[in-house]
Amino acid sequence: MPSTRTLTTAFALSRLLFGVGLIAAPNKLSARWIGEDGERGPVQVIIRGLGARDIALSAGALACLRNDDQLAIWLAGAIVADLTDVASIFAPPASQLPDNARLGTVLLGGGAAAAGAALLSRVKG
Repeated sequence: MPSTRTLTTAFALSRLLFGVGLIAAPNKLSARWIGEDGERGPVQVIIRGLGARDIALSAGALACLRNDDQLAIWLAGAIVADLTDVASIFAPPASQLPDNARLGTVLLGGGAAAAGAALLSRVKG
């Protein structure tokens, strides 16, 4: 089994790359995630903000790999962010979202939250 540090590094780097993608091409994900509104400029501002959030959470985790107490705080923050994404997708009526928006958000956000929780459990030992 890979070390907790190795798994956390992979987790943080994948989140970092996702964040970079959200900033670089917000319309690629947002159109599939929230529909036609994802093409609007103001919505892309928010998507880029989510990208920055993921980059910040990644940077914090990577900076704290050798300090379990600090790392736990960053992992907990990532879990809260991911679960908020999952909860938020249920706010608008399903008819206002693309067909797979809810399923995709639950799988991606829920999966990331579960991975973060597993890592947090290992860090807290």
